[in-house]
Amino acid sequence: MLDVAVLVSGRGSNLQALIDACAADDFPARIVAVISNNPGSYGLERAKLAGIPTAVVNHRDYEDRESFDNAIDEELKKFKAKFICLAGFMRILEARFVNRWRDRILNIHPSLLPSFKGLHTQERALESGVRFTGCTVHIVRPEMDEGPIILQAAVAVDPEDDADSLAEKVLIQEHLIYPEALKLIALGRVSISGNRSIIEKAEYPKEALISPALTD
Repeated sequence: MLDVAVLVSGRGSNLQALIDACAADDFPARIVAVISNNPGSYGLERAKLAGIPTAVVNHRDYEDRESFDNAIDEELKKFKAKFICLAGFMRILEARFVNRWRDRILNIHPSLLPSFKGLHTQERALESGVRFTGCTVHIVRPEMDEGPIILQAAVAVDPEDDADSLAEKVLIQEHLIYPEALKLIALGRVSISGNRSIIEKAEYPKEALISPALTD
């Protein structure tokens, strides 16, 4: 059983997907703590409703990123977490922290990385004219939105989409692939080689995705 701490800043919808997955008796991970930098995060309420211990480490209480990261690390030690999932955690972790937890931090990003790193991903996807966007679960590296990719899900961009509707379509896929990625890691089926992940006994789609669809 892999003991996981989830770091959140906002509403925590991906946290809820992880909570729901971990509720299954055969799921190989459990959430031992939810930690937030935002005292008003609804993710804390989600955790409390599920009976999961919580902690607040408010970044505003610390002079610099290093001291904030150290405080997070102390909470992780207190809860005896062995792995970290970032679920809408809106703080950039310092390289020292990331390297201390190397290959033990998982993140989900609402784009098909390496495209559209950072914020406002759906607006940028629409502006670029891409036919597909999606989401990515990856191992965290010190550079923003970098690291070995575990899982990706693609959605087609409809001409009628705006940023909100596109984000909703992507979010549905986020809730599917984040628990699956954690499951694969907890089962020991993921190994890291350079900037790639190797997933034992994985199956891959044979059909290509084409958008718009081919004409008759």
